[in-house]
Amino acid sequence: MNLHLPPPKCQLSNSETHITNMMLFYVFTLLLLSNVAASKSIINSLLLETGYIGVGELEAVQLFYYFIESERSPEDDPLVLWLTGGPGCSALCGLVYEIGPLSFDYAKSSVGGEPVFALNPYSWTKIANIIFLDAPAGTGFSYSTTLEGYDVSDTLSAAQTYEFLRKVRESLYF
Repeated sequence: MNLHLPPPKCQLSNSETHITNMMLFYVFTLLLLSNVAASKSIINSLLLETGYIGVGELEAVQLFYYFIESERSPEDDPLVLWLTGGPGCSALCGLVYEIGPLSFDYAKSSVGGEPVFALNPYSWTKIANIIFLDAPAGTGFSYSTTLEGYDVSDTLSAAQTYEFLRKVRESLYF
């Protein structure tokens, strides 16, 4: 089965894409920190790492990931790869709506106002290190520098994910 994704609606240069993604990440982080502080929740430790790993020919496909360290014992706990269903559904959904350490507090959030975050007592990060991956290219913050990078099959996506795992494992500290 081939999965043909349309090219992005607007073509940005690599530097424009990177700047846009970093701005969105910083806005998200500021909202997160301000609302957690405003709700008086205390987070003793939360290691969040984000980045891009290039895969495929000439690393034309840039896969974006969020890595969150286990809250229990990062060195001893397993590493889980979370792929959100889709295609086209960002891993950010898994991070804030499903198994991540933070979720939205709808009761304290107002319509048209800033979202309020709450700690997720059922987070999988309590017992595991988790990588949330935006895959394939065109999903979330992941992109390709070529149009061919958006033409992906299940087999190619699996190969790119495997290459991503090999490379990201080398860049993580454990």
